[in-house]
Amino acid sequence: MPKLPDSEMPRTRGRPRAFNEKTEQNTIKSLDRALGVLKELAQIESATLSELATAMKESPATLYRVLTTFALHGIVEMDETAQTWHIGSEAYQIGSAFLRRTSLIDVSRPILRKLMQETGETANLGIEKNGSVFFMSQIETNAPIRAFFPPGTLSEMHASGIGKALLAHMDETQLKRFAARGLQTFTPHTLATPESLAADMVTTRERGYALDDQEKNLGMRCIAAPIQDAYGEVIAGISVSGPTTRVSTDHIETLAKSVMRAAQDVSNALGAKTSEPS
Repeated sequence: MPKLPDSEMPRTRGRPRAFNEKTEQNTIKSLDRALGVLKELAQIESATLSELATAMKESPATLYRVLTTFALHGIVEMDETAQTWHIGSEAYQIGSAFLRRTSLIDVSRPILRKLMQETGETANLGIEKNGSVFFMSQIETNAPIRAFFPPGTLSEMHASGIGKALLAHMDETQLKRFAARGLQTFTPHTLATPESLAADMVTTRERGYALDDQEKNLGMRCIAAPIQDAYGEVIAGISVSGPTTRVSTDHIETLAKSVMRAAQDVSNALGAKTSEPS
């Protein structure tokens, strides 16, 4: 069959006719560099121009032009007193469009609030993103000592309650592939070997909830349970986090029942058919 000339080729929605070309040919290098600056600043949260230039191995003059351009749109802001740059409010507005894209946030929000009120601890919602936990939503407790995972935070899966709840529902091949990347040690309690992590995944599946027992931060515990969609697939996790003084060992089972019930409520709202946790 003869190939149609470009002028007669059907146009693909969302892409120009040249969309089949290599990625490099369709990339605006200056924009790619600017977005790299934005990602770096988001990761370190606050930096002077010289600190950011050092971190990125870039010219301060180049970075200044990028930052001032973003500042014109409110995407970054500068603290004039400290001479430090931060992510701006407009970046939050743009990021919120991602959160609005899925009903998971809307469905979970009132359930997170109820979970926080019931347990007295901070309630969290997270998904897996590129091998890490991506926190999508949080309802903070009013207690003076509390966990804090603002939306957009990334955390290591093997040292996170939600991460372990998600890992427990991966198949054996996926779990081995994840562990083979290396498991960083954060505290003496971190499960930093494939064998210890695999054993904990068996326990997690059997009891229906995951436990981060001071594995990322000493003095903090997190209890999490998986959320299923209408197809019965685990797509997210919900948790409560707090200091070991309140989330004590003799209180774990009671909190776990609340967390599993909340996970069931979210799952059912998404169309899953789940049973009442025992």
